[in-house]
Amino acid sequence: MANSDPTRRPRPGPWPPTPEATAVPSSWAKRTGFRARFSGETNASDSGQIIPVPKPKEAEPQVDLESGRARAPPAANGEHESEKMPVSTDRDQSVKKRRETEGTARSAAAPNTNGQARSDPPPQPPKPSREEEVVGVLPQSIDDQGFAGHHTHMKYELRDNPGLVPIGLYGLQHYLSMLGSLILIPLVIVPAMGGSHEDTSVVVSTVLFVSGMTTLLHTFFGSRLPLTQGPSFVYLAPALAIINSPQFQGLSGNNFRHVMKELQGAIIISSAFQAVLGYSGIMSVFLRLINPVVVAPTIAAVGLSFYSYGFPQVGNCIEIGAVQILLVIIFSLYLRKISVFGHRMFLVYAVPLSLAITWAAAFLLTEVGAYNYKGCDINVPASNIISESCRKHVLRMKHCRVDTSHALKSSPWFRFPYPLQWGTPIFDWKMALVMCVVSIVASVDSVGSYHASSLLVASRPPTPGVVSRGIGLEGLSSVLAGLWGTGTGSTTLTENVHTIAVTKMGSRRSVELGACILILLSLVGKVGGFIASIPDVMVAALLCFMWAMLTALGLSNLRYSEAGSSRNIIIVGLSLFFSLSIPAYFQQYGAIPNANSSVPSYFQPYIVSSHGPIRSKYGGLNYVLNTLLSFHMVIAFIIAVILDNTVPGSRQERGVYVWSESESASREPAVAKDYGLPFRVGRVFRWVKWVGL
Repeated sequence: MANSDPTRRPRPGPWPPTPEATAVPSSWAKRTGFRARFSGETNASDSGQIIPVPKPKEAEPQVDLESGRARAPPAANGEHESEKMPVSTDRDQSVKKRRETEGTARSAAAPNTNGQARSDPPPQPPKPSREEEVVGVLPQSIDDQGFAGHHTHMKYELRDNPGLVPIGLYGLQHYLSMLGSLILIPLVIVPAMGGSHEDTSVVVSTVLFVSGMTTLLHTFFGSRLPLTQGPSFVYLAPALAIINSPQFQGLSGNNFRHVMKELQGAIIISSAFQAVLGYSGIMSVFLRLINPVVVAPTIAAVGLSFYSYGFPQVGNCIEIGAVQILLVIIFSLYLRKISVFGHRMFLVYAVPLSLAITWAAAFLLTEVGAYNYKGCDINVPASNIISESCRKHVLRMKHCRVDTSHALKSSPWFRFPYPLQWGTPIFDWKMALVMCVVSIVASVDSVGSYHASSLLVASRPPTPGVVSRGIGLEGLSSVLAGLWGTGTGSTTLTENVHTIAVTKMGSRRSVELGACILILLSLVGKVGGFIASIPDVMVAALLCFMWAMLTALGLSNLRYSEAGSSRNIIIVGLSLFFSLSIPAYFQQYGAIPNANSSVPSYFQPYIVSSHGPIRSKYGGLNYVLNTLLSFHMVIAFIIAVILDNTVPGSRQERGVYVWSESESASREPAVAKDYGLPFRVGRVFRWVKWVGL
């Protein structure tokens, strides 16, 4: 062709004719990944989604899309060093004019001296500078397989071992920063079951023991990520629903032990179901349905579901509860950048610091007689108080004073938690079925934690088999929790990701050593008694902060998707709204005022099983459906998983989780060391492909 002659110069003008070999095809935008950004929607590259760069089609090898390989840094003249080739000056000028006229920084084709096409790679958008740590900071590099590199700002990563002393200090710091998640659930459910302060002390010690034991199991034989296991808030709502079931309202004698045994039976059956879900490989298939748009509203609904318990309890002693909330806000937000010996003490220890200061202030007020009223005794039951003035102040005395609990005095110095300490579990199929559905929601929460934490500390995301193995071990851990009698299942705590990002400690050894310290502390009975003596108002104030954090951490999963996409906005909005509205309908349907006077007002939403709108002739089915449909997280999960998997949307828009492939991961030594089972256990189960590398 005449146009292919390199000696023939084109006609002058701003728009020279383009050679046939360099004509831009109609599907150019699809091949190059170009996306217009005039709609204001956030690109996934800015929101943290990890997507392998698309590979070129074999039919058109002349268009080099770099086959998913990271692009080399540009030279001073803006071209990539690997693509420099002799090109005529006139044609460079015409290509430059074409780029400026079209107003795009994408690649524009230009012929070389041989008449072949050349495609300049599009420059990467500049990354916004960040001056502080953010949960799940985005990876900065893409490797040759299309996975984002992990964070280099971590002090210690997954397999680092800096020494016994630093590991011990960081491990203790890790658990102190998550103190609220570990101890607050027993302080809520034990009094709701009618347990005494001594019972609360025993349950707290048991929770610490089981949490340390299951964390060690998970770091060795589970996902092997540095994730603390413990009583999750996902199990709190179903536990309260079972506790407030109508068959337990008229019990006489030790109501606490009977209800605890019912909870143990339900947890054991549901945990066995979760273990089968993981170890059978079904979880690997189920992972295709779990994406950030599903995880975000599901976990956010868990935190939003307890609004009726939070501030109404704080209002019982507003001067103590409000100070507690203000202190934890000041420490975690206004003082978060202040470092002491290189550590952000106020941000990491916001919960224990605010608790210590508020508790000390309440102790001083109690000692100086601020809550003493003439002729009134806190030890006299409210039903036996005759004086009208004392009846008016009895609630204030009960919630504001710090000497109402005798758990610390009555607790022994040494106590070893043992299985079946509350008696033989009672198995009820209705409660077990409710817990089985909740275990699926807990697995969804854990999947989000696995993915987010792997981006921070590991060389690659885990394989679907590793995720299934982790879920299976969480099921076995919950079986242990049911046998020991913690009142809830054991699962990966959502706050793990925030703690790792803030402390910059991703070492597996630190979490393991911290778990050993937790087991030793659980053997000291006075530790459980000390925690059980925390006033109810302070517990409620801390829960307000913890549930707000849980909601925010759930919504933060949207950073892996296009958060500005109208599709995702509508799905998340519908999921959150109906997760509040539908349970409200079930919780108020047919409720008779003052019919359950023995149940506190903040527990009224959890007695829906006795008066829900579903009233068929099958009582067990009524119980299961009325209870499940009154859970905010269940409604959010159902709506989100249906809409996200049926509404059309690209993988980039949906933020589909990218897991490592088993074959490629098994060939990489770094991935094998990150997720491979220790003590040569992996060789024994090497044939079980669906639960390993």
